[in-house]
Amino acid sequence: MDELLFFDTLRQGLWVAVITSVPILTVALVVGLAVGLFQALTSIQEMTLTFVPKLGAIIGVFWLCMGFMTQTLVAFFHDTLIPLIAGG
Repeated sequence: MDELLFFDTLRQGLWVAVITSVPILTVALVVGLAVGLFQALTSIQEMTLTFVPKLGAIIGVFWLCMGFMTQTLVAFFHDTLIPLIAGG
């Protein structure tokens, strides 16, 4: 395998990782900011208040986006990695 093919496959793999992680990371960021703002406004400094809502939101978004993530990863494997392995 030449270097150009290797780096192109690596670039595609990293892009698939970014695409599949964006929904979860976005929700974690938004919920974290909302909880942080709530804590700053009310002066409540409870550690579980930051963890539990963020975990719940992440689990909910993961459950909703699980089909999209699976389709994206399977398409990457079928279209990119399996032909490279079989061809070479």
